[in-house]
Amino acid sequence: MTTFVDRVELHVAAGNGGHGCASVHREKFKPLGGPDGGNGGRGGDVVFQVSRDVTTLLEYHHGPHRKATNGRPGEGDHRTGKDGVDLVLPVPDGTVVLDRAGTVLADLVGEGTAFVAARGGRGGLGNAALASARRKAPGFALLGEPGDDGDVVLELKTVADVALVGYPSAGKSSLISVLSAARPKIADYPFTTLVPNLGVITAGETTYTMADVPGLIPGASQGKGLGLEFLRHVERCSVLVHVLDCATLESDRDPVSDLDVIEAELAAYGGLQDRPRVVALNKTDIPDGQDLADIIRPDLEARGYRVFEVSAVSRKGLRELSFAVAELVATARAAVPVEEATRIIIRPKAVDESGFTVVAEGEAMFRVRGEKPERWVRQTDFNNDEAVGYLADRLNRLGVEKELLRLGAREGDGVAIGPEDNAVVFDWEPTVTAGAEMLGRRGEDHRMEAPRPAAQRRRDREAERDDPDRDYREFDPFGE
Repeated sequence: MTTFVDRVELHVAAGNGGHGCASVHREKFKPLGGPDGGNGGRGGDVVFQVSRDVTTLLEYHHGPHRKATNGRPGEGDHRTGKDGVDLVLPVPDGTVVLDRAGTVLADLVGEGTAFVAARGGRGGLGNAALASARRKAPGFALLGEPGDDGDVVLELKTVADVALVGYPSAGKSSLISVLSAARPKIADYPFTTLVPNLGVITAGETTYTMADVPGLIPGASQGKGLGLEFLRHVERCSVLVHVLDCATLESDRDPVSDLDVIEAELAAYGGLQDRPRVVALNKTDIPDGQDLADIIRPDLEARGYRVFEVSAVSRKGLRELSFAVAELVATARAAVPVEEATRIIIRPKAVDESGFTVVAEGEAMFRVRGEKPERWVRQTDFNNDEAVGYLADRLNRLGVEKELLRLGAREGDGVAIGPEDNAVVFDWEPTVTAGAEMLGRRGEDHRMEAPRPAAQRRRDREAERDDPDRDYREFDPFGE
């Protein structure tokens, strides 16, 4: 059963915004209470956040679909809908978020680092918020916006200072087990280690982390064996330690050729040429291993490597190796530039910036793109004529009609608002009323003008009482 996963494809969906409410206040003796529809709640975001309690992406391998909650719709009596709850997904330190095309969206390093992968939709405004001096009683409300959704790829790259690289069964797990408190699986067969193991080592005043990268073999950079899956865990390491087996039982292998093969795979993977290298000749507690180490050591030193003869069994040379690596780690850390506080740069938009574009597409067809018009279209209830008229007024005030006239648009030309795969298309009329003219004067609600029987009877009685030609005998209670 898989217990370690370092790459998953995840579908995330933020919550939709709640719809606004179209309501009129109703109370005894207050027939014209006015609009009191509340706004819809905001949809929840989907957030990736680094947590030290998570070390693998296994949970998302078994559950690749994640969705935040929707915002609640608004209600009458000015009650705003409840916001959706943000969905916070914990990920291991060193997780990289990419899109399906491979573009890096975020590199999450450090406890608490967060990235909003999908943003929740805005809640729609209720008719109380849409009321104005000209539109006293709107008979419509805005719809909530849909939340973002899409596919992302999560890749885990181990955050460590030092990486132990080498052939399977070279003794990497044994070394990290005696140098630190890590307890990896150790056995006498290849590919015993199936997951990167991390250990913390203290040498003098320097404390660093060491990663035991699963065994590499020829062709690992092209996907052979386990190398391609775990070479990414070497990327963040500042020091590489080649662990060479001086007591291998395979007749066609020797430590020097093993080193050449691993270096070729690292070069093919790319991006690791500048990392300092150290060579650890392992298993020198065996007589044949010590003899082989004595033969090849001058050749390795001639190539410029610092060579250490070590043994995980007898602990030979481990102290010298740990201090030498600590020195390289300290040098690498000192070379990293000090991060300065991020400067907050405010770039206000120009006062004449329209925020939209209109492009002619073929004959008698125009497309409108922009954050505002596309958002307004998503929030419009096209089953409500007054809501459509309100959209038309907003587009007119934004300058869409003026731009269409400038581009030579004529009555009846097609106008699409939004992207090609999800656009609203209508026939343009220069007045940009879109049905609002059917509603009478702006700001009036014909529902308020509907006859009320009780009020009508009261007015009739008052009119009769004030009539000078009224025949009072018809109201004679004695019938005389």
